Amino acid sequence: MHTILQRISRHLQETGTPETLFGRRAAGDPRLVGDLRNGRQPRPPLIARIEAYIDRQERSQ
Repeated sequence: MHTILQRISRHLQETGTPETLFGRRAAGDPRLVGDLRNGRQPRPPLIARIEAYIDRQERSQ
């Protein structure tokens, strides 16, 4: 199953974006990625914000 954390990790690897910058830009939370890796379970609205951010970034490349 493809998780949001897997999608974020792939995006970070492909773009070279630091975790804290991604979290700040995608959700206003610089600790987002670290928290997700430590077991934080995002709710659907947060997942939607993250996916929308990644989608916008992919379209602009």
